[in-house]
Amino acid sequence: MEFFYNLTLSTSICTIATIILFIFFFFFVNRAKTRTPIPSSYPLVGNIIALLLNYHRFHDWVTDMISTTPSNTLQVNGLLNIPNGICTANPLNIEHLLRSNFSNYIKGSRFHDFLHDILGDGIFIVDSDLWLTQRKIASYEFNTRSLRSFIDETVQFEISYRLLPLLEIASEKNEIIDLQDVLKRFAFDNICKLAFGDDPACLDLDQKSIHSSSSFVNAFDEAVEICFSRSLSPIHLIWKIKRYMNVGSEKRLKEAVKVINDYAMKIIRNREEMSSNTDHHQDLLSRFMCCSDDNFESRDLNQKRKFLRDIIISFVLAGKDSTSTALTWFFWVISANPDCISRIYTELTQLPQIRSGVFNYEDLKKLNYLHAAISESLRLFPPVPINSRLSVNNDVLPDGTHVKAGWFADYSAYAIGRMESVWGPDCKEFKPDRWLDKDGVFQPLDQFRFPVFHAGPRICLGREMAYMQMKSIAASVIYGFEIEAVDGGGDVEKMKNPPYMLSLVLKMKGGLPVSLKRRR
Repeated sequence: MEFFYNLTLSTSICTIATIILFIFFFFFVNRAKTRTPIPSSYPLVGNIIALLLNYHRFHDWVTDMISTTPSNTLQVNGLLNIPNGICTANPLNIEHLLRSNFSNYIKGSRFHDFLHDILGDGIFIVDSDLWLTQRKIASYEFNTRSLRSFIDETVQFEISYRLLPLLEIASEKNEIIDLQDVLKRFAFDNICKLAFGDDPACLDLDQKSIHSSSSFVNAFDEAVEICFSRSLSPIHLIWKIKRYMNVGSEKRLKEAVKVINDYAMKIIRNREEMSSNTDHHQDLLSRFMCCSDDNFESRDLNQKRKFLRDIIISFVLAGKDSTSTALTWFFWVISANPDCISRIYTELTQLPQIRSGVFNYEDLKKLNYLHAAISESLRLFPPVPINSRLSVNNDVLPDGTHVKAGWFADYSAYAIGRMESVWGPDCKEFKPDRWLDKDGVFQPLDQFRFPVFHAGPRICLGREMAYMQMKSIAASVIYGFEIEAVDGGGDVEKMKNPPYMLSLVLKMKGGLPVSLKRRR
């Protein structure tokens, strides 16, 4: 009996010793080998504990860690403390990822797994020929002629007949409104008109026709948030089990995706019925329908509709959330910077002709200071704060960081906007003048220092369209109203701890409640 007791004890001691050696190997030895700094990392669990402790301030946590590294790049470890990726805010590394070695850094299966339920095989999560085909077709819609038409017709209509009247009523009644919600509905109306020739009228004061579109918007927002939360799940097996069992957030996601699909299919069927009209080629969806006619046989109707559905959802994501999110932070920041508002207003009043507070394409091109103020806000609060790629082969970044095949390679637009090595000691301050030359003319900067619209071959096709839309809205609102954020807006102290929520885009937590006063 004593023999078996001693044998059991010896076996237990050997097992414990093996585990300790195992931990020592993966934690201490593995850490000693790397030349890339690692955030708070622990045996077995890697960075998971630190992630959970800083989940509420994720982007600032990443910024803090990266700013303490020699080259603004750090290594990320997963379970068993095994390295599985890097995150960088180094412009040289970002250029390498997005242009110099573009073919080695793809969206890949990791990105596809998280977002496939909502984006399908849309342009933002696919690679190679499928991505190239979609981008080529979409590029025809983003020319100067289309941009001018979009601003002078679609955006001006939405501002004149929906946005300004809504703000006027709120001003007269002294109502507090959620500007983030208003801007989201505005952007959704615009992207649907531009891309699909459909007017959901989410900002229509009548509000008789918005029930289905509002359901879609709510379902879309919930689906995006759940899909993004998957990417930050410490153990990805958990959300996959929930999906298999159809419980919790994964059950809600499935329900939201059904609402999204129903809405998208309604648009597609309506357009199929209109296919013989003379205006068939006047929007983005029509172009893709022509392409799908050439690539899918008639018997593949469901496959064709699935392709078009993925296009619709991808461009809704790009047009609705990014623009409204960027403008929300812009109004939050300038509400605490009255000098900035005064300079924008002065610039507007110096235009030769002002048409009822609505500005056309040619007017907007002359607004250098407003362009600089929006760019400065984007630098500090990029709509997509962090982006990810997957490494195909082993590689070495320009700063010497080793990236192995299968590792993710993230770059943080949020962090790079707060790097002293990139923007100087005043990097965390809101200073639009950094974008202007001595004559007050806007000067665009290196896209790899300012990867807000991404960079390289996958740079955002709608960059100029987004800028013009944001300038149009900001100009009309500032010219017509004095805006005051209920919480005081983005002053110096609040800029240190901005109230964002963790999602695929950098939405403001709790919205942006504001009061408005009509300018006399």
